[in-house]
Amino acid sequence: MRILLIEDDPMIGESLEEGLRAENYALDWVRTGGEAQLALRQDIYDLVLLDLGLPERSGLEILRELRAGKRDVPVLIVSARDALPDRVLGLDAGADDYLVKPFGLDELYARVRALLRRRSGRSSSAIVFRGLLLDPARHVVSLDGRTLDLTARQFAVLHALLDPPGHIVSRAQLEEKLYGWNEEVESNTVDVFIHHLRRKLGSDFIKNVRGVGYKLAEADEDAA
Repeated sequence: MRILLIEDDPMIGESLEEGLRAENYALDWVRTGGEAQLALRQDIYDLVLLDLGLPERSGLEILRELRAGKRDVPVLIVSARDALPDRVLGLDAGADDYLVKPFGLDELYARVRALLRRRSGRSSSAIVFRGLLLDPARHVVSLDGRTLDLTARQFAVLHALLDPPGHIVSRAQLEEKLYGWNEEVESNTVDVFIHHLRRKLGSDFIKNVRGVGYKLAEADEDAA
């Protein structure tokens, strides 16, 4: 999952960048309203964390422009403005949630997971498919009750394929969800992750849709 962080405070930004990457999210961080405008022209983000007091353009302007363009990416406002009218204004402008600074990182992570879960139409944190269970909240993956040991990148690839199960994800989409700006992506990176996941899940679990991408195979499908 890829997140855009729009935050001008360097200390808060660095803390969120480090924490969210440790939670297996790809993250891009911009510090001004102008940079946010440019970043949001790319329709690649699963969620936006938005400060309101930004240089160049306010967070509310960014949010209203995003919604005016019919963009439905979840937006979590993260702001020191704690007055009730500010919270109401932010939510009415199109934010999906509002978190007041200072806050605990665990609460932020929980709200991020809830928004991503809601976007996918799920009520539970855990995703279950063919005996496979992936729980983003606990960072646990199991197959038929047996816990699997996955790297952070393998976990992220599997999460992308499971959200929702059965949909086709292209190589480019997987790379977008795995890597933020300035992170080098080798040409065979996705193939390597898929290969290792197949070794742990079974060769029939991930299907190669020729010329399109990858998907999790239903029980009656043969892996290509």
